[in-house]
Amino acid sequence: MSTVLERDQTRPAAGSAGWTSIPDKTGIGVGERRRLRGMSFDDTFNLVGAGAAATCTATLLFGWLTPLTGVVGWLALAYLLFLGIYVVLTSLRADRQEVADRVVTVLLVSAGVALLGALIFVITFTIIRGSSALFHVNFFTQTLEGTGPLDPLTSGGILHAIVGSLIQIGIALVITIPLGLATAVFLNEVGGRFARFVRTIVDAMTALPSVVAGLFVYAAVIQLVTQQRNGFAASLAITVMMLPIVIRASDVVLRLVANNLREAAYALGATRVRTVWRVILPTARSGLMTALILGTARGIGETAPVLLTSGVTAVLNLNPFEGPMISLPLAIFDLVKSPEPAMIARGFGAAAVLLILVLGLFLTARAIGGRGPGDLTTRQRRRAAEASRRDAQRMSRREPVPVFPTTEESHP
Repeated sequence: MSTVLERDQTRPAAGSAGWTSIPDKTGIGVGERRRLRGMSFDDTFNLVGAGAAATCTATLLFGWLTPLTGVVGWLALAYLLFLGIYVVLTSLRADRQEVADRVVTVLLVSAGVALLGALIFVITFTIIRGSSALFHVNFFTQTLEGTGPLDPLTSGGILHAIVGSLIQIGIALVITIPLGLATAVFLNEVGGRFARFVRTIVDAMTALPSVVAGLFVYAAVIQLVTQQRNGFAASLAITVMMLPIVIRASDVVLRLVANNLREAAYALGATRVRTVWRVILPTARSGLMTALILGTARGIGETAPVLLTSGVTAVLNLNPFEGPMISLPLAIFDLVKSPEPAMIARGFGAAAVLLILVLGLFLTARAIGGRGPGDLTTRQRRRAAEASRRDAQRMSRREPVPVFPTTEESHP
């Protein structure tokens, strides 16, 4: 009796059971490949023609045929005319389904363009209004201590507000990140009736007005403990605003992790803690960083809770537990309400600095978060392909596996 497993060289004929046959493609024509990206000449002509016709028609209605006036009304009418003319031009060579697809595509692109345009307008307007203060070095290296409303822009700056914002948001992140992620893991990995109750409370806190959070910290911390406004109390108020956003977004992200990964980890003997730390959190890393970005964006721009808890000052304060500590949003609010042009310019300059600071925090979070699971770089894909090639070569050179006889076969 042979004790070596030999490869079976015989194969069934094509078409028989256990054998997959490849169909003959002779005489089968291949249709035109559909272009998923890019635009054809007809699409370009329809868009340009509809845009030109809508612009001319709206101009005639507003300037010649009717007494309508206003830029906003002209834009709204031109856009509606553009949609109508575009539907007519597209329907000349397309069916109803394709016309609906093109119209929905135009609506989605228009929404993206409008959102991007509003964002560019806000950033450009802020930078232009604050440019007279941004181009002075003292604006970033000095405080407003000893600077009056009538002093020129060469005197004073917002260093105290920048440092105060960084300290407050730093303390808030130190509290929010572990507490928010731990709560999200509890909601997904433990569950139960109490988890449903916590999820309901988190959903309710998402819509909590910021002034209520400030009043809560003012009554519970300042009135009962510290007896004075300080940066730590402001950080607690910011934490109350950030925490539900981080928990809710992290909860959604952790739900998207496939259960197969959990089952595979448990099948290999991993504990729940090790599975969460080694499998679930690394898989959802990019989504969790997005959750932290959303929470940071909510907290760093808050003004009402900071106004109630931190106080207004023109002096640089590095101690968050002693004395008032102003932040950038509160400094902007305090500066732009002044009637003096120099103070208003400082306020818009502080707003531009806040935008730059938020952008820097977002880029840092994205760099830390890295790529999503399965999203490999070119170098990583090349390494994975080389490893697969080596594994295939090693398996092809693998020796036959000896099969030892059973007890019945060895002792007939």
